[in-house]
Amino acid sequence: MRKKEAFQRYKKIKFFFAADAGKVRDKEIAVVSLTQKNDSEVITLPTGQKSLLIGAGKTRKINSRTLIILSRTVISLAKQNNIKKLALNFMDFAFPHLKLKSSAIAEMLAVNFEMANFEFVQYKTSPAKGWNFVREVTIISKDSAVKKAVGKGQTIGEEVNNTRVLANSPGGVMTPKVLAQKAKEAGRKYNFKVRVLGLKEIQKMKMGGVLAVAGGSREEPKFIIIEYMSGGKEKPVVLVGKGVTFDSGGLNLKPGESMQGMHTDMSGGAAVISALTLAARLKLKKNIVGLVPAVENMPSGSSYRPGDIVETMSGKTIEVLNTDAEGRVILSDALTYAVRYNPKLVVDIATLTGAAMIALGQRASAVFTKDLKLENLIRELGEQSGDYVWPLPLWDEYEEDIKGTFGDITNTGRNRYGGAITAAIFLYQFAKEYPWVHIDIAPRTTAVEGELLAKGACGAPVRLLIKLLEQA
Repeated sequence: MRKKEAFQRYKKIKFFFAADAGKVRDKEIAVVSLTQKNDSEVITLPTGQKSLLIGAGKTRKINSRTLIILSRTVISLAKQNNIKKLALNFMDFAFPHLKLKSSAIAEMLAVNFEMANFEFVQYKTSPAKGWNFVREVTIISKDSAVKKAVGKGQTIGEEVNNTRVLANSPGGVMTPKVLAQKAKEAGRKYNFKVRVLGLKEIQKMKMGGVLAVAGGSREEPKFIIIEYMSGGKEKPVVLVGKGVTFDSGGLNLKPGESMQGMHTDMSGGAAVISALTLAARLKLKKNIVGLVPAVENMPSGSSYRPGDIVETMSGKTIEVLNTDAEGRVILSDALTYAVRYNPKLVVDIATLTGAAMIALGQRASAVFTKDLKLENLIRELGEQSGDYVWPLPLWDEYEEDIKGTFGDITNTGRNRYGGAITAAIFLYQFAKEYPWVHIDIAPRTTAVEGELLAKGACGAPVRLLIKLLEQA
């Protein structure tokens, strides 16, 4: 394992702009065209230039979702055919029936070009001819708004990819300490404040949930606090991200197969770090706080046990029924810490439950909130961004399912049913003092076949979060 290569920056695409197609005659540049066929192919034109014919199917059936896949198809097909430079006419992608502004389409293209071009290759030996990434894209357009939106979209895509780098990094490398270091590096680079509480400070704050879960690991916990304050006197939006850098299950040890991929259990924390970084890069006039409790959940003689009673920062006690339901335990302290900011909104993001994946598959994250307007807004922004979400209930009746016998609440439900809901209602016990949304991103932890993204983390829900932050 070559640690020196582990965090090399992803090289983003170079975008160029031309007023007309006549400016693009370089034989190394492949021309992109959309066709009404269903299949895509590469042909060689009489001039010697290559052309990517992207099968878009019937125009009337194209919607914002299929447009995202079309844009990724451009990059995917180019990579398959070792094509490094592309040119496309922007108006080919501006379907009038979608009623989207040119800036929205341009942003979407740039975001998804970057996402489709990404692969996590930091620990692989480079091929003799180098990695097969697209290097340049020339967009034919005279619209200045297109150029500006492409720049914004590329920045968003880059931060989504940075989230994927953090989440894909092995658990032996991406420890709580290193995750905190990555947040600090971003803060120094983009001029926002990052503080990291260590073990003694966490103990002083009486964050019993964080301390309990971290107790079995030799890696000390970190509590990452990120503050981006550019919104004057307005109340902040607080983003809370689960930062379990490796989840073995603790004493309730996961089976070997289930432990695969558990280095991505800090994907919510990674998304929060990147969302704050993105807000700074885009210079949003907002006040935003990020809170990431970072721990390892490991089995040892010092691990917390089934049957333990954990006193959280709020004073509420948690009766531990299963040490593998650890994410909600550490988030309880972070949600309590958020109160001190008097926030106008708190959004927590966590790879919380396999039950959410069972309910929704792998195409959408689960969203929970008591506020119907917030629910509808987040669903709408999910459609716009491509980070799709779907609501599940958060009824008061579910509180009965986590009522403790020896503690205030239990960290799992009374039976195996509705696990995503009982996890959400658990978190709600610590989030009743402010408007709150919980996004369970377990279904969207990794990319699935058909969405034309590299294997591994897909960076959800950074695209959704930045749109929410822009409107909040």
